[in-house]
Amino acid sequence: MKKIIFALATLAILFVSCGKKETISTTTASGLEASKFETTTEDGKTTHLYTMKNANGMEVCVTDIGGRIVSIWVPDKSGNFRDVVLGFDNIESYIPAKTNFGAIIGRYGNRIAGAKMTLSNRATYKLNQNNGKNTLHGGLHGFHTRYFNIEQPDSVTLICKYLSKNNEEGFPGDMLVTVTYSLSNDNALNIDYTAEANQSTVVNLTNHSYFNLSGDPNNTILDHTLFLDADNYTPTNDELIPTGVIAKIKGTPLDFTTSKVIGVQIDDTTFEAIKFGKGYDHNYVLNKPGDINKPAAKLVCPATGIAMEVYTTEPGLQVYTGNFLDGTDTGKKGIVYNYRTAICLETQHFPNSPNIPSFPTTELYPDSIYQTKTIYKFAVE
Repeated sequence: MKKIIFALATLAILFVSCGKKETISTTTASGLEASKFETTTEDGKTTHLYTMKNANGMEVCVTDIGGRIVSIWVPDKSGNFRDVVLGFDNIESYIPAKTNFGAIIGRYGNRIAGAKMTLSNRATYKLNQNNGKNTLHGGLHGFHTRYFNIEQPDSVTLICKYLSKNNEEGFPGDMLVTVTYSLSNDNALNIDYTAEANQSTVVNLTNHSYFNLSGDPNNTILDHTLFLDADNYTPTNDELIPTGVIAKIKGTPLDFTTSKVIGVQIDDTTFEAIKFGKGYDHNYVLNKPGDINKPAAKLVCPATGIAMEVYTTEPGLQVYTGNFLDGTDTGKKGIVYNYRTAICLETQHFPNSPNIPSFPTTELYPDSIYQTKTIYKFAVE
């Protein structure tokens, strides 16, 4: 029966380009022009800009390519609204996708060493390389480059679907992915991920939004404060591949168990992990994996008072401080995205888990369903 349901679902993805679309205004509250997100791709699919808005005026905009979050519009401590994520103001800048701004990441967020993996059934697969000799974020043509069919059943919900075919970027099995964005009236953006496959494979989905809570990416995020409910991390080699060890962070520059200004120790290269990451680019082992009721992280911009808490059912959180932003991308409002002008808080299973049996498994079997949830909740202080 499950095989029949899976087949019907995949047919729906293949033959239905989209579901009901909520009527949207020409210009969003955050200043995006919907017409600039309308085009036809090389394979004949039509792109759009979708808008969710809650009772408080918080707005989130999403587009089809990569199921990307284009803007998040939230109030600051003075009641003025600000766009707190990096992105572009037109669809052409997302095609072809050279960045991960706001994207759904898959099949496998983060790195897989040597672009190869072995499953529990001892089947070994060679993946496509796109990060030196490794695979990063699902490969060169990962989910961030793919067209998601988006349905909008109401003004605060978007349902994004994609069928990843067998051997895409080297990953085995057809896998049907559904990512649901929903906006609540407590200014929380909920992201619910589900996936099922017709043969054993791996899956590690996340969202790659770049946050700057000042609302102005001319500023760095070095003055933001960060709290992480994590006493440990996964050390890596110089290619940012985990060694398999889980290490304590107490007394190191990676310690954010008490809220700390990000810029204070970000350049302390006497600590090897900072040297390898060129700043913060590390997977933190969360203290309460699976607990959606306790914040895993809290980010605050003191200038605007905007605070963001992160809740997740995932066991890990990648903290990345825009160390490879180099001014080559010009984003919304013509702002050049320079070094460390954003931070990513990517909920996830651990990097290279398919090759490290002691890490929580990322294997998905044909008789199971992958389900995980992440919440980005905004407030003012």
